Amino acid sequence: MGGYYGMLVLVGVTLSLTSIQCDVSCGGTNGQPGVNGAPGRDGLPGVKGEKGEPALMAAGPEDADVLLRLKGEVGSRGSQGDMGPKGYSGNLGAAGYPGNAGRPGPNGRSIGQGQHSHQQTHSAFSVMRTETSYPAYNQIVTYQDTVVNNPGHFNPAMGVFTCRIPGVYYFNFHSAAKVSVCLYIASDALTNKLGFCDYNKNYDQVLSGGVVLELTVGQKVWLESFRDQQTATDSRDNREKQIIFNGFLLF
Repeated sequence: MGGYYGMLVLVGVTLSLTSIQCDVSCGGTNGQPGVNGAPGRDGLPGVKGEKGEPALMAAGPEDADVLLRLKGEVGSRGSQGDMGPKGYSGNLGAAGYPGNAGRPGPNGRSIGQGQHSHQQTHSAFSVMRTETSYPAYNQIVTYQDTVVNNPGHFNPAMGVFTCRIPGVYYFNFHSAAKVSVCLYIASDALTNKLGFCDYNKNYDQVLSGGVVLELTVGQKVWLESFRDQQTATDSRDNREKQIIFNGFLLF
């Protein structure tokens, strides 16, 4: 029994020596690298940095790219540019709603009494010319028929209305023909004559014109034919032509 125990102690000592010797002189193999770990979480935001120093212009040539990035001072307002061309006319809008009634006007003043006052506050005429010949150019148009001429301020043979009652008048004309017709409304109350023309060919055509004039006693109004783009054929046309001339006192 004692011999068996001694043998075990000897074997144990031998193994211990062998282990100590290998730790000192025997090298083991390197291990394999480990697997990467999962990404870590984002860190907290950092503290805001201090305000930087103002930029300084570097000496030497100016860099155009740098100048574009720098905000300059506001310049003075430039002068107004030329007006652009007129735009196209828009479409005619719908008619507006009627306006509110105006305030009553001042009381009128008396201008006379009885029948005499009535006769001196109206003037109206309507005359007609029907011919196959063309009205002579630059001549006052005359008339053969009188529809209205009250109280007789229009002279059909001369083709002229003469104002006898000062006031505001309305004059208009209508002509019908199958050739080009041009007519002036003329008056010594106008700086320039008012011209009206129609150039349709070979069709019944109606030319109209009108004007409101403020006349004093003695001023005259008449129609006058003139030539614009008419041809010699127009002046020789022998088809029927009609001109109606009207006028009356408004107030």
